[in-house]
Amino acid sequence: MGLVDMDSMAAAIGVSVPVLRFLICFVATIPVSFLWRLVPSRLGKHIYSAASGAFLSYLSFGFSSNLHFLVPMMIGYASMAIYRPKCGIITFSLGFAYLIGCHVYYMSGDAWKEGGIDATGALMVLVLKVISCAINYNDGMLEEEGLREAQKKNRLIQMPSPIEYFGYCLCCGSHFAGPVYEMKDYLEWTEGKGIWAIEKRRWPSPYGATIRALLQAAICMALYLYLVPHFPLTRFTDPVYQEWGFWKRLGYQYMSGFTARWKYYFIWSISEASIIISGLGFSGWTDSSPPKPKWDRAKNVDILGVELAKSAVQIPLVWNIQVSTWLRHYVYERLVKSGKKAGFFQLLATQTVSAVWHGLYPGYIIFFVQSALMIAGSRVVYRWQRAIPPKMDIPRKMTVLANFLYTVLVLNYSSVGFMVLSLHETITAYGSVYYVGTVVPVSVILLGHVVPAKPAKARKEE
Repeated sequence: MGLVDMDSMAAAIGVSVPVLRFLICFVATIPVSFLWRLVPSRLGKHIYSAASGAFLSYLSFGFSSNLHFLVPMMIGYASMAIYRPKCGIITFSLGFAYLIGCHVYYMSGDAWKEGGIDATGALMVLVLKVISCAINYNDGMLEEEGLREAQKKNRLIQMPSPIEYFGYCLCCGSHFAGPVYEMKDYLEWTEGKGIWAIEKRRWPSPYGATIRALLQAAICMALYLYLVPHFPLTRFTDPVYQEWGFWKRLGYQYMSGFTARWKYYFIWSISEASIIISGLGFSGWTDSSPPKPKWDRAKNVDILGVELAKSAVQIPLVWNIQVSTWLRHYVYERLVKSGKKAGFFQLLATQTVSAVWHGLYPGYIIFFVQSALMIAGSRVVYRWQRAIPPKMDIPRKMTVLANFLYTVLVLNYSSVGFMVLSLHETITAYGSVYYVGTVVPVSVILLGHVVPAKPAKARKEE
């Protein structure tokens, strides 16, 4: 396709040429993932996974992108080969250091805001993959006794071969935007083992689930293109915005966050379609009769779950699901000492890692600190809800409604920082609504210490 054609196509849909090139390559992961099924041998599948991912990266971001990907991949593999007892922490530290360096050098957040694109988004996914692979190989040295279920399930006894490792890292279905998955799952999928073993049942057809994901992607993109001209992020520093009343400004913050989310819903729906059609998205069978196939491994977002979340605690379970799972297994749970319960420190540390993973913009840091406060406050409200006796139905329902409204308020207020990124714009937007999304969770957390709650116990009838 000629440059002139790319220019005209990009202008027609209102994006830059680099973004259009990325979108074409991104959508191309669907047919490329389908063709994986036709590759005849295990070795061929590993080679195809690595080559197709590298080739699409080259078309989308240029040759330098694959050089960037090679650095954390080599860090992870070298650490596993040279010093297994500490390969997890070495890969974690050096992998994140390199990612942060790329974030700082490319200032990718500014590029994305201005319609640009670079390879740091794909690099973010890759870093999580190489870290989990190294940690699981590290866990393979440990005795099963005392390990968590996720550690037992994902640990690697043997070191993967170079071609297996490269195939896992660059497999095109998840290379650009996730979802993140485990090396052990990739190997079993490629080798036809585990739930992918063909014994009494044939592999389930992926086409219905793929079409559903594609229809979802089309609806999400249509909504995003309709809403985004009405709620530009530049409005937060516009003098007109400052002239509005409190409730109108707060409503605009809600609509800005609501609009931005549909872009992510679109991206993850395309990734979901790509993973499903390859077969990797298969996650087992339902208990119904007859059993139906499940495709949860490819699911990265539950749209209704996000928009109608009754509690902020539910958000990590329905938004960027696979990254949230990664953070829980490789950060949150590993910060909890044996026999102890997780507290606010583990939550804040996990959210900080997530912020750094996204980039060193003040807006990211503020958003994820806000997220920790939001979740902690929601837990307090939930404890109050449980303290209400079961017979008091109306007060319980009122508490559930309060937690829902609390989540809507704080989530959309906090997400402004994630969208605008700069400290000045974040503080300006927060200040325009008198920092209500910060004051409310902090007040709820403090009130939770003053008004502690214990779960209500049903009284026995005498």
